[in-house]
Amino acid sequence: MTKLTQYGWSAYWNMEWSKEDRGIHQPGRITADFGQMYKVYTEEGEIWGEMSGKMKHELQHGGPVPAVGDWVELQMLEGEERGVILGVLDRKTNISRQKAGAKSAQEQLIAANVDILFLVTSLNDDYNPRRMERYLIMAWNSGVNPVILLSKADLCDDADIKAAEMELIAPGVPVHVVSALENRGKEAVTGYLKEGVTVALTGSSGCGKSTIVNWLAETSAQRTQGIREDDSRGRHTTTHRQLFLLPQGGLMVDTPGMRELQLYDDNGGGFEQAFADIESIGKECRFADCSHEREAGCAVRAAVEAGDIDAKRLQNYRKTQRELEFQMKKEARGQRKLNRMDRSAKEPVRRKSSYWNHRLTDE
Repeated sequence: MTKLTQYGWSAYWNMEWSKEDRGIHQPGRITADFGQMYKVYTEEGEIWGEMSGKMKHELQHGGPVPAVGDWVELQMLEGEERGVILGVLDRKTNISRQKAGAKSAQEQLIAANVDILFLVTSLNDDYNPRRMERYLIMAWNSGVNPVILLSKADLCDDADIKAAEMELIAPGVPVHVVSALENRGKEAVTGYLKEGVTVALTGSSGCGKSTIVNWLAETSAQRTQGIREDDSRGRHTTTHRQLFLLPQGGLMVDTPGMRELQLYDDNGGGFEQAFADIESIGKECRFADCSHEREAGCAVRAAVEAGDIDAKRLQNYRKTQRELEFQMKKEARGQRKLNRMDRSAKEPVRRKSSYWNHRLTDE
């Protein structure tokens, strides 16, 4: 039987578990999210799990929503291969984005307790360095180590040139060119898949994430589809997040493709890390609050004119900066609204005095 340690249980998690008296409850790791139900791996094997009523109630007050990769506390149901999820252990890392369509800033958790994040982009017409800058911000904010995978190298004649371009926008981040069809780059990628290490895949729809899972798992673990020939865009294949145990010993989380990535926040300083070159040169500007647009003595615009910084990269820097500022304002408004709701809930109900009723009766 597969041990819990193969799914990432370690001395660290054992210490976290021991902080409370858990009684006869058991730890488990969420391996798949189906909305109301979860697949959870335990020492006895994989079971179905569902949140307790208390947990569901706490969601209304900002309680944690279980996610793939979470370690949870389980109460097993006697005689059944099911359990009740009573709580979530504090996460080491969490990969988040802004929930699509929300009026206020709302976090959508993609995966938890991930060690390495593979940022996948395909080497066809969908290749986009500007999008990769956004994924890097998400990775740095999540506290995970990003690795860039340039997939479908068999469809590209200048893969090495594009890899060099990615290395320029992501200094220090490993970049690997891969092709499942040609079995290219597999040795480099499998080097990250050590026992107990959790790797997640993220990228736009059709970039080849599920193909990479099958390639590394050496089985058809995930269903795949081809891309549309008219625009090289992918079609959704993965419909839910799922964690796989790979033969190399590592764990891999496959996630549904993203049509767009709306950044949630910048608490981890991901923006500064993703645009470290612009931030560094910006310190040489004449004005400390330089926006790098029209100010005199702007060192960043001078670097663009000299060819040291790509003009499109600076444009994306400004755009992303404005987006994060807007999201912070939305989040602040949402927090103020929650605070008002909490205060209202705590205020005692004021009943109308019965004084006038007594007077009418007495008279």
